[in-house]
Amino acid sequence: MQGFLFQATIYLGAAVLAVPLAARLGLGSVLGYLAAGIIIGPATGLVGAETEDLQHFAEFGVVMMLFLIGLELEPRALWNMRQRLIGLGGVQVVLTTGALFIAGSLLGLDANVALATGLIFALSSTAIVLQTLSEKGLMQAQGGRSVFSVLLTQDIAVIPMLALLPLLAVSGHGGGSAHGAPANPDAPGVKEVEAARTLIENLPGWAVTLVTLGAVAVVVLTGIYLTRPVFRYIHHARLRELYTALGLLMVVSIAVLMELVGLSPALGTFLAGVVLANSEFRHELESDLEPFKGLLLGLFFITVGAGIDFGVLLDNPMRIAALTLAVIAIKGGVLYLLARIAQMHTRDGWLFTLALAQAGEFGFVLSSFSLQQGVLTSSEASVIRLVIGLSMLITPLLFILYEQLVKRAEKAPDPDPDEIDRQAPIIIAGIGRFGQVVSRLVQGAGFDTVVLDHDMEMIDTMRRFGFGGFFGDPTRPDILHAAGLETAKVLVVALDDRHAALKLVRHARAMRPDLHIVARAYDREHVYQLFQAGANDIVREMFDSSLRAGRYVLENIGLSQFEASELEMAFYQQDRAVVRELAQLWKPGVPVSQNAEYVKRARELNKDLETSILERLHPQGDATETEPLEGVSAVGYRSKDRG
Repeated sequence: MQGFLFQATIYLGAAVLAVPLAARLGLGSVLGYLAAGIIIGPATGLVGAETEDLQHFAEFGVVMMLFLIGLELEPRALWNMRQRLIGLGGVQVVLTTGALFIAGSLLGLDANVALATGLIFALSSTAIVLQTLSEKGLMQAQGGRSVFSVLLTQDIAVIPMLALLPLLAVSGHGGGSAHGAPANPDAPGVKEVEAARTLIENLPGWAVTLVTLGAVAVVVLTGIYLTRPVFRYIHHARLRELYTALGLLMVVSIAVLMELVGLSPALGTFLAGVVLANSEFRHELESDLEPFKGLLLGLFFITVGAGIDFGVLLDNPMRIAALTLAVIAIKGGVLYLLARIAQMHTRDGWLFTLALAQAGEFGFVLSSFSLQQGVLTSSEASVIRLVIGLSMLITPLLFILYEQLVKRAEKAPDPDPDEIDRQAPIIIAGIGRFGQVVSRLVQGAGFDTVVLDHDMEMIDTMRRFGFGGFFGDPTRPDILHAAGLETAKVLVVALDDRHAALKLVRHARAMRPDLHIVARAYDREHVYQLFQAGANDIVREMFDSSLRAGRYVLENIGLSQFEASELEMAFYQQDRAVVRELAQLWKPGVPVSQNAEYVKRARELNKDLETSILERLHPQGDATETEPLEGVSAVGYRSKDRG
């Protein structure tokens, strides 16, 4: 017990120290976990032989992660991904395996060994890639969705790979201890599980197929018909921990069932998650299992770092480094080719290429299984595992390279602007989510507009939907002149770049003192800047929608629609007055939190806000309404998203 607690202290302490440091340096949590494993493993020897046993337990984090991902995907969404799953993912596995097979054959490997190596290296790291995509907010990008599709296809491909590898066994290759073998054969339940698995494996082929399909059917039918009664049953106990216990029971039992029939536990739990995606218990399961997933994934990454055999690396460092870079280069070349064939945007193509260029954790399982079946020798398996570990260690650096490529692409010179061949009384600068609504409303009312935006992709998208627009930087004087600034009546500044918006307002006001300028504000401080720059009406991005949401809350908490509307209007008017007064105290270049006079008055006005709203709801007399704020139409909060 003391030894276990000591090891737990080492693992947790290494994570707590290394991960925040890596995150602060911008390297991401995954690299922090891997570095922590290297420090406590090969570097200092604080952990030793138990790392491999612990990795079997930590791999459960990958299983749980795929279950939670499945909860986010409705069956219809999964069906919509079928082209990427079958086409993009399937072609990636086949082409990568073929390219690596050719490379291995050129290096003198036996054909069977080269094919096994190609299959092992064709897989990428589901754990590292999905964790990093989630951290960086890239899961919903086109490239992120394509990456996920390929990873899911690879997980499915593990099944036929496990069936194929025994056919590649080479006589004379000594079998070894499988990485996927039970850590402790004498542990309770291990012998029973192995006996059941052996029984299934010895069945005729048609029987094994029926058992496999039956296991999948059990998972689906249980998710559809049994989950709701079980949740209702434990709900009566009113014990929070029982929900967590049930979530863990579901994941563990499905993983055990899938292992018994020879399927991937990760694939089985993913399927269960998809089945439960429309369940009312989805969010309950997510909140209960998320902490376990994070801890187990972190533990998995630490064990990968701790399990890297640097002895093999030091024996021939140049060879191992060359093999690792060759695997990444070959996989990257195949992935980049697929990205071009799929006509991905440049940014998405680089994400697709660099995110999947490493080998993956299932490669450890396949290499160990190949060793057990006599496909690989011990020395070959050791080299393959080391290359897998090093490539996974390099993955966070590939994401950093992706970010640098994106920054460089953003700094690249823009294509020539469109020739603006017409003018209108209303100019709308910026056609993202904010500008689109303004444009559609104004054009729907029958008024002519000229729409400008510096994002060519956004302009093309608008044109496909039948909305006209011109590509060009609205802050450039020549673009504004061509759009008719000298004769326009209203300029709408809907740019999401606060500095560009200020530049445009200042220039337009200098050129046209009589022009009415409606400007989109980034935050309250941006309101003050735009006001000083000369904007007439300033709209903070989400203020009006936030007010509507607040009104809905009041209507559904017991107030009438009239009362909720009155409170909404009272807050609106009070906030206008607050912003106008605080604008007089705002000092350019001085953070508002360091402006003592501003802070003092803001606190006083915030105290008055509740009183003002309640007086509107329960008037005590003829109260005079707050004077509207001249120059500021609405105030709200920041939203980064463009469209």
